[in-house]
Amino acid sequence: MPAEIRKTLLHVEDTFIEGGKVAERPLRLIAAMAVITNPWAGQGFVEDLRPVIQDCAPGLGALLTKMILDVTGSGEAVEGYGKSAVVGVNGEIEHASGLIHTLRFGNHYREAVGAKSYLAFCNTRGGPDAPVMIPLMDKIDGGRRSHYLTIQASIPDAPGPDELVIALGASVGGRPHHRIGDRYQDLKELGHDVENPAAISS
Repeated sequence: MPAEIRKTLLHVEDTFIEGGKVAERPLRLIAAMAVITNPWAGQGFVEDLRPVIQDCAPGLGALLTKMILDVTGSGEAVEGYGKSAVVGVNGEIEHASGLIHTLRFGNHYREAVGAKSYLAFCNTRGGPDAPVMIPLMDKIDGGRRSHYLTIQASIPDAPGPDELVIALGASVGGRPHHRIGDRYQDLKELGHDVENPAAISS
């Protein structure tokens, strides 16, 4: 059966000044979050999580993606993206992982924003007001460090012991005054290959 959603929340953060200097382009960070009943609560150790994942994940992916796009106006506007889940203290980290680490969840978002890079993630356990950390990266270029960002939010009454918080995050823009270079600059200076950044010999 689909996820039992207690409530949804939308976090929108705009940064106009960073380091005492006005940003040429303000940074907008968006987090769409759903508080749901842990579908495995009270069942003890469940060997096969896939049936419930297949029931719950698609609807959550579609809902949270729509919440993001309602703010940005289009998938094209999204530049950085990521996902996160926090399971309540009675649940397993595997429960948090299961609902976000499936293409049935993430592909709604990838397709809507035209993404090619992998969807950065975080999965943790916590109680009410636990931090919901959503790491972001550029949706096309995984080496674009200006878009290595993290959204941090929290929900005062979630997750309850038998709940999960499921979240998607987005950025419109990158860090203001970005000046640490990109991954490719390091690779070039070190003489390493993009496919083997640590130059590990086989």
